[in-house]
Amino acid sequence: MLLGDSGVGKTCLLIRFKDKAFMSGSYIATIGIDYRNKILVVDGAKVKLQIWDTAGQERFRSVTHAYYRDAHALFLLYDVTNRKSFDNTRAWLAEINEYAHRDVIIMLLGNKCDSEDRIVDREDGERLAREYKVNFMETSAKTGLNVELAFIEVARALRDKRTTVSASYGVQEYVEPSQWSQNVCSACGTS
Repeated sequence: MLLGDSGVGKTCLLIRFKDKAFMSGSYIATIGIDYRNKILVVDGAKVKLQIWDTAGQERFRSVTHAYYRDAHALFLLYDVTNRKSFDNTRAWLAEINEYAHRDVIIMLLGNKCDSEDRIVDREDGERLAREYKVNFMETSAKTGLNVELAFIEVARALRDKRTTVSASYGVQEYVEPSQWSQNVCSACGTS
């Protein structure tokens, strides 16, 4: 899921990643939520991503909150030319903490890093990412800098997380089969 204030470049980042194109000029702000699919090959394995692009305006926040619970990864974007969008990342992180799964993968992205009008230093983004223990990268939807890399890194983390969970979880490791049937029967009142 792509999150962040309106105008930080969420839709442009998604279009750059999906279509290898840049939307120049003015565009219509995302209303509610939209999504795109893309299959990546990460370390020889195919990973299908369903990427949700959310509206950044306050009036759509209640709609996007409902999608947090099902998200496996979140990209939180701010605009390096807009200090307010960076300052608002703390509020976004609080919402993520409240509505998303506790083990969701989060990547903080400082977008528009190609701009000469930079206000937010890279070090500010790195410091915030360390404080909240999230991944960080600077991107440019305009030039494509680090856009695909950000998605590959998150896809890799998702794949690794899934592999670790499926490899380490097994009911047999925790309960003997004979005990399991006895426990089930005693819980329902029969033996």
